[in-house]
Amino acid sequence: MLSLLVGAGVISGCGGEEERNINMQTAAEMSDQALDAVLLSIQPQVRWTHGPTTTGSCDVSRRRTIMTVISAERRGSFLGVVDRHLRKTGYRVEALNADVDFPAIYARNADGYTVSLRFGGMGQAFLRADTPCVEESEVAESTTPATAPTYEGMENIPRPNIRSPFWSAGAP
Repeated sequence: MLSLLVGAGVISGCGGEEERNINMQTAAEMSDQALDAVLLSIQPQVRWTHGPTTTGSCDVSRRRTIMTVISAERRGSFLGVVDRHLRKTGYRVEALNADVDFPAIYARNADGYTVSLRFGGMGQAFLRADTPCVEESEVAESTTPATAPTYEGMENIPRPNIRSPFWSAGAP
């Protein structure tokens, strides 16, 4: 995520968890910035759509679903690009799953924001950012324009359906 998250506010108590002096909407926007930065770090760029935004009593999760097919041969490289970006921007990798078909990475920054990348079926990658406990507020949907269709009105986002000469290639 972005280093902007470091020093985001004063720490105070929140049901046993740390709270930043910001509200859920601001935290969600910070998560959007972090996800956008991860996506911009991936070259060649991939196409993505918004996954659902979910809220807890004091936290928010933002999601991006990658619609570019990431071949099994390229998943390790894809994971490596995201890993390097997260480390460079102040995240500590907490878990890494090196499974060939379904690799994943989970990272956290000093302010308690987490970013994860995990793979599902047919090479579909899922990015997620979770906020720490912050002040409760309403949360609007992300305003970052998706680079793939948004699939509004559909019950589920389909499997990846956009091919990339690089990321979808069968050769490493």
